[in-house]
Amino acid sequence: MSRTWFITGTSSGFGREMTETLLARGDRVAATLRTPAQLDDLQQRYGSALWVAALDVTDTPAVRAVINRAFSELGRIDVIVSNAGYGLGGAAEELSDEQIVQQINTNVIGSIQVTRAALPHLRRQGGGRILQISSMGGQIAFPGLSLYHTTKWAIEGFIEAVRQEVSGFNIEFTLIEPGAARTGFRDKGLVMAEAMAEYVDTPAHMLRKPFPWNGDAKKMVREMIASVDRSPAPHRLALGSDALNLIKAALEQRLADLEASKAITLSTDMDEV
Repeated sequence: MSRTWFITGTSSGFGREMTETLLARGDRVAATLRTPAQLDDLQQRYGSALWVAALDVTDTPAVRAVINRAFSELGRIDVIVSNAGYGLGGAAEELSDEQIVQQINTNVIGSIQVTRAALPHLRRQGGGRILQISSMGGQIAFPGLSLYHTTKWAIEGFIEAVRQEVSGFNIEFTLIEPGAARTGFRDKGLVMAEAMAEYVDTPAHMLRKPFPWNGDAKKMVREMIASVDRSPAPHRLALGSDALNLIKAALEQRLADLEASKAITLSTDMDEV
């Protein structure tokens, strides 16, 4: 059964790969990106199966207008993929105020507003699926990526709450948590702050050195698409061996820390409890 998908951030990376894969299998895609001409090759190949609109997710009125227009012109949209985003690297002290605001506006507020704009349409049509592209960085943290992790942890909390709010409307969410994938993110999707001499050779500069990016973007996109066929929707989908190993270790440590302070934790209830 073919579906109609709305995807943000389709110029490169997972967004571009997903758009190409879906069109090739006969689905219809509403693709948004800041520079629509970057999809001209796909538009020529697939014609009306590809609906394209310019969108910068930091422009909230534009997010609402584009999503409203997509539903109006295409009718039912089965899946919303909130993918637009980028990374910001550098020690917290190295980041500029402007870089911090832009990172939060794009990865957090932009993603929140995409979901908020889509919800009324999904309710009216009787349901749908939202895939929020997060990262293994939404469950773990590396030095030198403090603001990127801030945005991923934030959007995961948002999705966890909204999932419960709309469960009665047949709207389901999946948080996609890829590990380090060869999508071009390291070269094109990661903005590095100006380095401070004080942080050279500290953990904060680990990201400035080469390290493995072993995830296969095509395989990851294949599993993102396949997740929509699963019912009920998986709440989270970790992708890549690094995501599995690092998230698992972090969760086990978190549980161990919780258990270690159990007596103190329970001692702080009111006496009558």
